[in-house]
Amino acid sequence: MSLTIASINSGSNGNCYYISNGSEAVLVDIGLSCREIELRLKRMQLSIESIKAIFISHEHSDHIKGLVIFSAKYHVPVYITESTRKEARLKLDKKNVFHFNEATPVVIGGLTITAFSKHHDAADPYSFTISNSTTTVGVFTDIGTPCDNLIVHFKKCHAAFLEANYDEEMLEKGNYPYILKTRIKGGKGHLSNRQALDLFLQHRSAHLSHLLLSHLSKNNNNPQLVHQLFEPHAKGVAIHVLSRYEESELFTVGAAAKPVIKKPSQLQFSF
Repeated sequence: MSLTIASINSGSNGNCYYISNGSEAVLVDIGLSCREIELRLKRMQLSIESIKAIFISHEHSDHIKGLVIFSAKYHVPVYITESTRKEARLKLDKKNVFHFNEATPVVIGGLTITAFSKHHDAADPYSFTISNSTTTVGVFTDIGTPCDNLIVHFKKCHAAFLEANYDEEMLEKGNYPYILKTRIKGGKGHLSNRQALDLFLQHRSAHLSHLLLSHLSKNNNNPQLVHQLFEPHAKGVAIHVLSRYEESELFTVGAAAKPVIKKPSQLQFSF
């Protein structure tokens, strides 16, 4: 059984990821306005009514911007930890709020969502895998370091949204203040291109078909640079660099799905 996945947006200006089994869908984070989410779902010909839950990774604004209005307008259940909700000061309908933890996966129809803690400078940050009976997709962004939790879950994936936030040389030579550079690379910030590549090379599974490189920095990274770094090591894995300005195409992943390697002219870059 396959899953359909897409990025609604990926970057520090807003993150939102879509995973569906064809009957039910979930969103991981909703960092764009409700109106923009509606427009993009319409362009993608995706039904809002199929979205059965929203899972929130942490409280930073690029992950929660549209949450309150979207969840209220469409009565979509929100899965969020209490620490994250309090830190974000979100005014959510209590009847529509549910909590999650690492010990107990959440079942939404035919989808199982598993949360695990990660290193990031937030109150109670989590990453997620979303699975059906045969296929697993990971959403792994805002990660300070590739910890054991991340490695264990990455090894299970048929597809993964994996952060490649910054090029180390661009960050070092860029005009960010020292304190911000230290925050980004300090173990509770973001994953560099090289860290993401090392994770991919050392821990990808034999059934990984799609790698969707996510949350690229506007100032400290370059989409072509990321693709050039990863593509020589693809070995049959479809490599996609996600945009911070528009939605991706829909990807079908699973045991029976064959990866389609795009020509360079067809690749999605975030200019």
